[in-house]
Amino acid sequence: MAKVKVHVFLKPGVLDVQGKAVEQALHGLGWSGVANARVGKLIEFDLDGAADPAAEAKKMCEQLLANTVIESYRIEAA
Repeated sequence: MAKVKVHVFLKPGVLDVQGKAVEQALHGLGWSGVANARVGKLIEFDLDGAADPAAEAKKMCEQLLANTVIESYRIEAA
């Protein structure tokens, strides 16, 4: 059984409204050095029966887990 983590983020150049809100909130709380905040998602799951868990996770990302038009992803499989 493989432990898989998929990190999904908006591609550079795509407006990240949630990241901007977090950045402004941190500034309001006194962390003025924060810049270019981006918010993404982490999807973790166990995958059983796959000869190549990373390749299976890539298929999942391309079909469901990421909107590849505006998002990029990174896969960790152990």
